[in-house]
Amino acid sequence: MDDNALPSHFLVDVFIILIISSLSVFVLYKVFQFLEMAFVEYVNKKLFYNHFYLFRKKLTSQQLEILRNEFSFYRKLDQIHKSNFEHRMARVINRLEFIGKDIAISDEMKIVIAATQVKLTFGLRDFLIKSVDRIIIYPEEFYSQTNKTYHKGEFNLGYKALVFSWNDVVHGYHIEDDNLNLAVHEFTHAIHFYYMRVRRYSTSAAIFLDVYVELTNMLDRNAKLKSELVRSKFLRDYAYTNQFEFLSVILETFIESPEQFKLQFPEIYEKVKTMLNFNFAGY
Repeated sequence: MDDNALPSHFLVDVFIILIISSLSVFVLYKVFQFLEMAFVEYVNKKLFYNHFYLFRKKLTSQQLEILRNEFSFYRKLDQIHKSNFEHRMARVINRLEFIGKDIAISDEMKIVIAATQVKLTFGLRDFLIKSVDRIIIYPEEFYSQTNKTYHKGEFNLGYKALVFSWNDVVHGYHIEDDNLNLAVHEFTHAIHFYYMRVRRYSTSAAIFLDVYVELTNMLDRNAKLKSELVRSKFLRDYAYTNQFEFLSVILETFIESPEQFKLQFPEIYEKVKTMLNFNFAGY
């Protein structure tokens, strides 16, 4: 017997300790999850925490420069939130597959698309939207095999893809106050579908979906407010196609025109703000 070999009972003890520790962590996590969900459901639509990262991912210097130049929301954040935003950006870019159709994928495309996802979910903890694995980019409007017509963008749930016309994505960000933002619109569809799938165990999803139901119920109960919203043309007509398009259009409007939204329809604005847990500069 090797004098330096560890006795077998010591290895068994270590193994048992590891098992007990793992089970303890799992139980604590489940207790935390239960308590937070109960708090969200019955007390307040707030997470116990949002940003906590042991190891932070980094963007390249070129990607960071593009983010600073192209994304005004990021520029308005304080330094801690900027660091959190960069970490989430790097995570999103690393997990997504970017596919160009008759166009070369650039760092600018990756940054603008990923920043849209990160911005929309920045107030929530569940930000890796697993209903989307790939981003397909065309230079302009493309022919969709889904419904045999030309589209500027679409969410393909079966293929787990968001498909964009790059010209229209760029237009959405270069004109920031027309309430038209293709990337925000399509990402909202993807987030909505993903959160519906994980609602049972994601407090982020619970906040998002529950407050959206509160918003639609509020409009259904308050005929005057609903009528004012429709007559005002503040939301474009496409919003009233169905509940999914209503959500996407209302988030486009919230992202692009927060001050006007708050002024004209403060009750609706506050619901959207709570739904996204959005307490950032400009909102």
